[in-house]
Amino acid sequence: MRLFFSLLSGALFGAGLYISGMTDTNKVQGWLDVFGAWDPTLAFVMGGAILPMMVAWRMTRSMRPIAGGQFPPAPMPELDRRLIIGSVLFGMGWALAGLCPGPSIASLSFGGIEGLVFVLSMGVGMLFAPSVRARLDSMVPAE
Repeated sequence: MRLFFSLLSGALFGAGLYISGMTDTNKVQGWLDVFGAWDPTLAFVMGGAILPMMVAWRMTRSMRPIAGGQFPPAPMPELDRRLIIGSVLFGMGWALAGLCPGPSIASLSFGGIEGLVFVLSMGVGMLFAPSVRARLDSMVPAE
């Protein structure tokens, strides 16, 4: 049953990404082109994702998990070197390719070879990220 609901929620998420235009690389790049032909419509998609999540974090503070499970803790609102560097790299990749992880996986069904290359490249990056992070952390003293 858990697998069914996971599949259902993933399909709903993918459909939402497709319907909202988040899988259209031209639309995403138009949203990121603030000083050019800016397309603000994806701001509503972002707001539609952020607002419910804020409500969910608030609700979980007062709820007790069911069947011994745990709610994940809210992320710490602290800016450190890792967050800033990761955000810059993510933003650069998103602007160049017009895809981020969720939409790239959703676009596998229609994105052609470009979508597949992006997802494979993303997977390689995720595979090597821990070793690169460990190496960088060993070279730079902790904050």
